[in-house]
Amino acid sequence: MFIQGHIVHNWKARWFVLTPDKLLYYKYEGGKRDSCQRGKILLKDCLITCPFLEYENRPLAFKLQTKHGVDHFLEACSREERDEWAADITAALNKLQATDGGKPMSQKDSAQSRLQNINLSKVLDSMYDVHSGIKLSNHVEQGSTYSNCFSGSAVVDWLVFMQLSLTRGEAMTLASALLEEGFLRTVGQRSVEALRTASLSEQFMDDSTALYSFSDSFKKRGSVKSERSLSAVELSGKVVKRGYLLKQGHRRKNWKVRLFVLRSEPDFLHYYDPTKDDISPVGGFSLRGCLISSLDDNGVPSGVKGNIQGNLFKIITKSDIHYFIQAPTHQEKMDWIDAIREHT
Repeated sequence: MFIQGHIVHNWKARWFVLTPDKLLYYKYEGGKRDSCQRGKILLKDCLITCPFLEYENRPLAFKLQTKHGVDHFLEACSREERDEWAADITAALNKLQATDGGKPMSQKDSAQSRLQNINLSKVLDSMYDVHSGIKLSNHVEQGSTYSNCFSGSAVVDWLVFMQLSLTRGEAMTLASALLEEGFLRTVGQRSVEALRTASLSEQFMDDSTALYSFSDSFKKRGSVKSERSLSAVELSGKVVKRGYLLKQGHRRKNWKVRLFVLRSEPDFLHYYDPTKDDISPVGGFSLRGCLISSLDDNGVPSGVKGNIQGNLFKIITKSDIHYFIQAPTHQEKMDWIDAIREHT
């Protein structure tokens, strides 16, 4: 069968395996099934719509909606195959419902019920948010370093702080839902072991040593945010100065107009693409330990290429990265140099 991607809405061939409570799928190429599982759909409290008539040009499609409101669209190769899969999945859903019937609602069940009104995709977007999202950082576990990840307790703290959950217990249930639906993944041995041994409602750990990250398939949506590890902290400082300057690229050495924003407490210099927005910077660095100097307009300094209009200055970061910048006028160049020096 085929499944539609969550981010890029293309259809991909996958090998599906139906278990009593899950629908697993694997990469399928050249008539062979990959051994690595690509995803899973938890069937408990799922709703199935077959046929799914909203896709007029895909009459063989059907929809599975999880208890968390996440839609999965699947497509068979024939009407017979579609109806057979739908019947088998429906039978599995009925067995799960019969097994779970008649139980009194526990506190965890109550939290799960509240979760049905939460859009997990919007929660994920909030976690990615460059201003208020969760901070990605490097962690060390048993001698191994894991980059662009966060601890379980940090996720729980963030969910409660953002008022997406009322209690830490409810936050753990919401985090488990993100994990179950494949929005998050385990990183390192501790969280992997917890996922293997714990029940579904307790598979996410409110623990500073249990590590998690965004799933690889969802990193594409916020690749700039995840790879650059921008935090809300570095963008929370007071704006001291802003203006348009020319910046030389590190690879192509071409010059591009960038909107520069200087912030204090903490001291950072960020730059933005003016053709897009002034919310998500395309780059930036801490000013602590930086060196800034004015460059002579006579001749082309080493490391500089292209059309030089003058009013050039250079910033060298603490990690020895060189930034060459041109201001529109001599006075603006000196104003920027003086402002930046105050925060180095």
